[in-house]
Amino acid sequence: MTTISNRYEFVLLYDVENGNPNGDPDAGNMPRIDPETGYGIVTDVCLKRKVRNYAEMMGQRIYVKEGTPLNQNHIEAYETVDGLEPGKKADGAGVAKARDWMCKNFFDVRTFGAVMSTGDNCGQVRGPIQINFSRSIDPIVQQEVTITRQTVTKIEDAEKERTMGRKHIVPYGLYRAEGYVSAKLANDETKGTGFSEDDLELFWKALEEMFEHDHSAARGKMAARKLFVFKHDSELGNAPSHKLFDMVKVEKNDGVIIPRKFGDYSVKVEGSAPDGVKLIEKL
Repeated sequence: MTTISNRYEFVLLYDVENGNPNGDPDAGNMPRIDPETGYGIVTDVCLKRKVRNYAEMMGQRIYVKEGTPLNQNHIEAYETVDGLEPGKKADGAGVAKARDWMCKNFFDVRTFGAVMSTGDNCGQVRGPIQINFSRSIDPIVQQEVTITRQTVTKIEDAEKERTMGRKHIVPYGLYRAEGYVSAKLANDETKGTGFSEDDLELFWKALEEMFEHDHSAARGKMAARKLFVFKHDSELGNAPSHKLFDMVKVEKNDGVIIPRKFGDYSVKVEGSAPDGVKLIEKL
């Protein structure tokens, strides 16, 4: 597989309708919010989880996976790589070999990176793809909805009245995520992860389709709406990322006070991409 040789930035717009895109466990699982401004927040970890799930669905092995202790993957590396043995400390060259094996075998390691120094040491990897926290275009409303259940859990409670519960939703919110793809971190001779062109195509596909395979009653209706990709002609890039991000503008349409659908917004690109940068609109 050919390792990527171009730098990229991207802007992803996605929305939620009557759902909770990312609950905060420190706030009773209410949708995350910036308390000063009222804008909604979705963490990078939340989106990476969806990308991981999509990649696994497409046949890729995943390192950060529910039900599999991380150290179990380290043991597998030490059992597989020549010259290494589980439970025995490896020298620097041995750790480098284990690190390379982990990058080769786990999509999320060579994509997002990982700290793998617990148990059998497989080193640390700085991933070529990083994603910022998402933020809603406008302030959101954290709505608490009361729900009822017609049955009870315990047999001895069979004669009791139905139970009550709560759901936390955002009636509507359009969120914006921005991210980076570093070719240097993918193909560096000593620290590169081997992130390939095929891996990159899978990543773009995950951003486009991950919500389609992540539906649940709690998350409501979520959909990827726009994906703008800035491709540089070089490994190190041809323009500052913040200037590229600033080109993508999202504004409410005239007369819209409280947005309740994607059609209430206008999305446009202001200006032309700088020399050495190509804008690709994937959605």
